[in-house]
Amino acid sequence: MPAPHNTARGEVLLTINGAERRLCVTLGALAELEAAFDVASLGELGERMAQLTASDLLIVLSALCSGGGEAMSTAELAAAQIDTRAAATAVAAAFQAAFANG
Repeated sequence: MPAPHNTARGEVLLTINGAERRLCVTLGALAELEAAFDVASLGELGERMAQLTASDLLIVLSALCSGGGEAMSTAELAAAQIDTRAAATAVAAAFQAAFANG
């Protein structure tokens, strides 16, 4: 059974170490990412995120896990079992949910 998550809030699920975790883009997560990537605007953040490295993906996952109320450090995520394609898809879905029109 899937973990409870609030799709209206933009929460997306990702399996990490065999357990479903909630990811969510929040203002705090965005601020964390702006600081981590040293950008000054959401536009710059979007440009920066278009070319993520594997270590960047860990930073994004950490911020979105915190936003979903399930904080994990980048070190914990680096040691975790995570399907890379599923992680990238979940991150994209979380941002799409956060910035969807309507």
